[in-house]
Amino acid sequence: MNDRTAGRKIAVIAAVTFAIMVPALQALTGWGQTAAEFSEDGNQTLRAAGYAFSIWGVIYAGLALYAVFQALPGRAEPHLMARVGWPSALASLGCGLWIIASAADLDWATVAIILASTGAMIWGLIVARARDLGLVGLSRYLVLWPLGLLGGWLTVASAVNILTVLTARGVINPAQPLVPALAGVGITTLIAAAVAERVKVPTYGLAVAWGLAAVGVAEGGPKPLVGGLAYIGAGLILILTAWLAFRRKPFSPYGIADR
Repeated sequence: MNDRTAGRKIAVIAAVTFAIMVPALQALTGWGQTAAEFSEDGNQTLRAAGYAFSIWGVIYAGLALYAVFQALPGRAEPHLMARVGWPSALASLGCGLWIIASAADLDWATVAIILASTGAMIWGLIVARARDLGLVGLSRYLVLWPLGLLGGWLTVASAVNILTVLTARGVINPAQPLVPALAGVGITTLIAAAVAERVKVPTYGLAVAWGLAAVGVAEGGPKPLVGGLAYIGAGLILILTAWLAFRRKPFSPYGIADR
């Protein structure tokens, strides 16, 4: 193992540990406002149902398995890790930093952090897919799938976060949320569809659909148009994810590559 590989493995483990420990420590110490309290200040434009955030339990578990797996000698495909290792470390670090920023009520910092984390994770997955590394087995399930889940959820969370901060800061009038909410859901769906087609990791689409469906649940009553569009977006992403899965070829690195 060379120094570069060792450094990357350590960085992934440290970043994932940081991402998991920060919310746990906040819950134990009661420091700052919670993520839910942060979101309540400005959630008049776009919200997701509270149950949706339970996905973080799955994300954290997946990241923990990924961190351990990529550190084991000879387990994770080195060419894959060379492309997703550092982006995943940056994205995981951002997850912990976002909790700190939201606890301190640093609105614009949360936007910068979540956009950087989302961009890093999506970029890593796209670069890995472009190389078409021909991976099978555990490298797919314990590297690509956890990272795809993280990237998908962050895609939806970024949109909600941006609209929340813009509303809290008065850029969006909370009394007139319909147009920005519709734009947020529509743009998120289009971006997610484009990314899903590029990365071809099924967990990415599933996480996006989960988030959009939760927006539909939360907004279906107060803003039926927004809720309906969110449900449509979730359905379209699920259909696209299934369609990509049926187009897979044998020994694809993602299980869903084009024929």
